[in-house]
Amino acid sequence: MQSNGVPRVVISGLGVVSPFGAGRDCFWRNVSRGISGTRAITQFDVSDYPCRVAASVPPVSIDNAAPLEGDAESDGRADPKRYSRAALFGVIAAREAWRDAGLRAAEPDAGVLIGSGGGGIDVGEKQYEDFFTSGGRHVTPYAIAVGICGMVSSEISISLGLHGISHVLSCGCTSSTDAIGYAASLIRSGEYEALLTGGTDGCVLPGMIFGFSRMRAVSTHYNDRPETASRPFDRGRDGFVLGEGAWMFVVEREDRALARGVRPYARVEGYGSTCDAYHRVQMDPDGAEIIRCIDIALGRAHRRPEEIGYVNYHGTSTQLNDAIESKCVRRVFGAHADRVPGSSTKSMIGHPQGASGAAGVAATVLAMRHGILPPTINLDEQDPGCEMDFIPNAPRRAEIDAALCNCLGFGSKNSALVLGRVGS
Repeated sequence: MQSNGVPRVVISGLGVVSPFGAGRDCFWRNVSRGISGTRAITQFDVSDYPCRVAASVPPVSIDNAAPLEGDAESDGRADPKRYSRAALFGVIAAREAWRDAGLRAAEPDAGVLIGSGGGGIDVGEKQYEDFFTSGGRHVTPYAIAVGICGMVSSEISISLGLHGISHVLSCGCTSSTDAIGYAASLIRSGEYEALLTGGTDGCVLPGMIFGFSRMRAVSTHYNDRPETASRPFDRGRDGFVLGEGAWMFVVEREDRALARGVRPYARVEGYGSTCDAYHRVQMDPDGAEIIRCIDIALGRAHRRPEEIGYVNYHGTSTQLNDAIESKCVRRVFGAHADRVPGSSTKSMIGHPQGASGAAGVAATVLAMRHGILPPTINLDEQDPGCEMDFIPNAPRRAEIDAALCNCLGFGSKNSALVLGRVGS
């Protein structure tokens, strides 16, 4: 696909920090088996909160970060003690991805383009708490610099010694899908040899849990059974589970990766993005722009719907969104719809906000590599309004040549990526 003079772009490296811990192998081992990463919240007091569960990242530190060739030459002025949670997760995952791709620190003609919904929101929440309760006596002079979204890519650039672009897209839940799409276009255009892309968010925080509870967006009915709380497309779903983590990729030209002896995970073949222009938190029920977004991605990938062998759904576990997304995907695939399996990674890792699209891409490329499609867990009684094959509760073996990763977000945003098997 996508020959006729246009460079093929591949994912050549993958790094993960997830609710299961640090490392892509840890992530895949759990997701491929249908293990839930949702637990009772214990890191802060939620006894008076309607929602008391989340898919939090367990304790990780910079010691989990992979060493890279050339580190001594490019260690910059990194100061992990001041990282936000999103930056810490992002740096660990970025270094794993960079090493996985066989690249060294201070690689020339390389940069960082990632997505994050909240950036250093944890820093801001903590510093404002001190400001309002203690008069700001302990507020760090780095509060603003460390707390802004843009600092997350800067910390990754410093850690990897990369002097190219260092950008963060903050588009709500579609942030990392958009970042991957833009990164692939920059590689195709020849502006960069390699880019670190993906998404990171660290937002399991008191303010976020309380705020989403006030919106009635998060699950509150399964506090006594946390592992069952995220249940996309199930009749008993009652809201999403807040998640967090980082899923990072190296994207580069296929010929460049192969010349280095790297086995790519997948090609990034097509990207689409639209806006319903409808509502700040609700998607348009007719789904026209979701359908158009997917059609754009398929068109740019030069793929017909019947060539898609797997769909990674946005699948948040909310009543309205799951039903609309299911209806839209069915309309895209038409007569082929009943033959397209798909699943929601969020059933296992919750909803990691701006990093959610990247999480779905990671699950998808690993599924393509291993020939195992991850399940949608907790799908005990499928909602009749969600009429697709969601691979309920158990993984399925399948070899697929192409996949669709769907992502939807606040502000009526829609984004989609089409991925292809290298060699197909």
